[in-house]
Amino acid sequence: MEINDNTIVMDPNEILRTRCPEVELPLSDEDREHLEQMLEYVRNTHDEQYCSDHNCRASVGIAAPQIGLLKKMLAISIEDGEDLVEFALVNPKIVSNSTRLCYLENGESCLSVAPDAEGIVPRYYRIKVRAYNLITDRMEEIKLKGYPSIVMQHEIDHLYGKLYYDHINKNDPWQPIPDAVII
Repeated sequence: MEINDNTIVMDPNEILRTRCPEVELPLSDEDREHLEQMLEYVRNTHDEQYCSDHNCRASVGIAAPQIGLLKKMLAISIEDGEDLVEFALVNPKIVSNSTRLCYLENGESCLSVAPDAEGIVPRYYRIKVRAYNLITDRMEEIKLKGYPSIVMQHEIDHLYGKLYYDHINKNDPWQPIPDAVII
């Protein structure tokens, strides 16, 4: 299956509001292939020409429900300055988090939500995630902070039937969060 804008599940499709079951390990060949395709998709969408040629939007992460699979799998590829931060995770779980919050100054967006819902999306500044990582082929505890932490929380939310706009203050979407780190 090639992933592009035509294969992305869009809100309000009920699959995006469904909690995903855990994926059995070791991965089946089919699950491995889907996760590899998800990672390849987010890697490729960093390239404007690729997106133009393949009818897709730029992205840094994707979760299995966004391609119609009810499985706890996600892929992230973030170009962070000189560094490339990548994960292809199965059964990710946040095992600890900071009390300090952060948010993206201009709000979040999502491949499955159009038009974008505007507002501040509060997230934990630091998180630790436990998951099987296809890239390293092992269980890992991953520590993230700032932007990578936000992206990971956004994608993990998809696995529990949540969308980013569920976190936005309905009464005042742009109300600043005291002491939060603005990214």
